[in-house]
Amino acid sequence: MTVEHVSAMAGPVGVRERALAPDLARGLMLALIALANSVVYLYARPYGVRQHIVGDGLVDRIVSVVTVTTVDGRAYPMFAALFAYGVVQIMQRQRAAGASLADAKRLLRRRSWWLVAFGFAHALLLFPGDILGLYGVAGFILVALTGVSDRKLLIAAGCWLLVVALVQGAAYMAPPSGERSFFWSFETADPWQAMTLRPFEWLMTPAGVLGVGSAVLVGTWAARRGVLADPAAHRTLLVRTAVVGLTTAVVGGLPAGLAVGHFWTSGTTLALWGISALHAVTGVAGGLGYAALIGLLAIRARGPVVTALAATGQRSLSCYLFQSVVFVALLAPWTFGLGATISTGVAALLALGTWLVSVVLADLLRRAGRRGPAEIVLRRLTYRRGKMTV
Repeated sequence: MTVEHVSAMAGPVGVRERALAPDLARGLMLALIALANSVVYLYARPYGVRQHIVGDGLVDRIVSVVTVTTVDGRAYPMFAALFAYGVVQIMQRQRAAGASLADAKRLLRRRSWWLVAFGFAHALLLFPGDILGLYGVAGFILVALTGVSDRKLLIAAGCWLLVVALVQGAAYMAPPSGERSFFWSFETADPWQAMTLRPFEWLMTPAGVLGVGSAVLVGTWAARRGVLADPAAHRTLLVRTAVVGLTTAVVGGLPAGLAVGHFWTSGTTLALWGISALHAVTGVAGGLGYAALIGLLAIRARGPVVTALAATGQRSLSCYLFQSVVFVALLAPWTFGLGATISTGVAALLALGTWLVSVVLADLLRRAGRRGPAEIVLRRLTYRRGKMTV
């Protein structure tokens, strides 16, 4: 029998209903995303280990060590865990509002399709290292894993780290030749030619961020337990995760950082494979450690700065895209072309400055009672109302 009805679906979560910790984490981690992405725009000089351009100055070398050790491969897994956390929250909210499991899954699939579309547009026009499309694909996987037990999720997360080690180790095991081996569009002066390269580079991006897979699964597990929704009740878990995760990330990322910063040199393929695999695997622990640390900060942290950072996290999609607009406008060879001349240290300052501007803009939107423009579009596309046939 066919019956037309309007599904009992909940709308987007209101600002007052949001938990502080996930938004604060997203707001702070956008600074690390900016640091990680900005160096990719540097060009017109020899590329070294892990495709990093590093000057001979001591400051630039130290900046490279710090960013590779604490940022590269650490920020995106943390964002992936938060993405999964949000997907689970949407599912729980829809079910609590009376939506059927099928309707809730349909909504999440629609949201995932639009994330893939956003990602493609972002990659085509601005940044082929886009992560939105991959998160959209992760959304489909999470819908399929709705009934999977917590134990199986954690086992799968651990097993996936083996794949991460093998692929990521292989990706960076060749000694640097001085030439760019991926993301060629960043050094292409013709904007139309660069645009034709970006879709293919976008399809290659998942190979460089495979660690997000394990982070997504752990984030799903954490969301089911409401770890960040009530961090005070999970203080012990968060402390252990922060200490172990961040220590592991620093120890595991330091060899790659020293190699990138020209403080340590190894010409053997096996050594480069080992430090790259170690860097990637420990990056997942670092991402989870960052999330745990910020969860602990959210227990007591209050005030205008925290409010502004949380506002940034609530508008993370818009702020993420804003970073790409600024970097392309200033650094790309077909715009101002500063990527050919500025140093690693200056690129880091530019990244942090861009992030700070996004924090100010996000807080201004908060004061005006407005969401971010990208969030408005995505939510309208996701939560559209209509009649469904069952």
